[in-house]
Amino acid sequence: MTDQIALITGASRGLGAALAAALAPTHHIVAVARTVGGLEALDDRIKSAGGSATLAPMDITNRDAMAQLCRSVYDRWGKIDLWCHTAISAPPLSPAAHIDAKDWDKAVECNVTALGVLVPYVAPLLGTEGKAIFFDDPVVATRFHGAYGATKAAQIALARSWQAETAATGPEVHVLTPLPMPTALRGRFHPGEDREALSDPDSEAARLLPKFT
Repeated sequence: MTDQIALITGASRGLGAALAAALAPTHHIVAVARTVGGLEALDDRIKSAGGSATLAPMDITNRDAMAQLCRSVYDRWGKIDLWCHTAISAPPLSPAAHIDAKDWDKAVECNVTALGVLVPYVAPLLGTEGKAIFFDDPVVATRFHGAYGATKAAQIALARSWQAETAATGPEVHVLTPLPMPTALRGRFHPGEDREALSDPDSEAARLLPKFT
């Protein structure tokens, strides 16, 4: 097993799963997601390529679960070398004046509050040598994306603040912008879109990986 540890939050599908598979040749993957079936499929993919993974089927909004995960990672490895955060909640498209309160609360909890909890949990594991990677989305200011856009923008604002604070000391914090991909999230926002014209997650993972490894 490699001594490099990569934590992927949101690892069961889409870009998270693609990044996990791409990093597996050089990292042991700690894969976090709610979807057990997706994590098991990822584990099969990683093992078939000779890699290894630890599956953590849990919700990032569960503070106790995340605290226990980080404690377990510390007890087993003492550190994390890389953290890729791809977990996201995609509330239904809606005019700003008609945002459902439950959809708003769920988006805030997953996209903003959870990250505000995770950064203090994960930062000590990254130390000064680790790297944290976040992913921006250009749709944040477009119409009908208010709940998603506002919470995604807040998420990235926190990431950029951490990036500025650690520029001279580490860990390295990167904010990258993937090309549009045929993910479940995008499918909710653009159900009639020609998905063949989009960049598949594996290709995006291969394109983005050199930017932070």
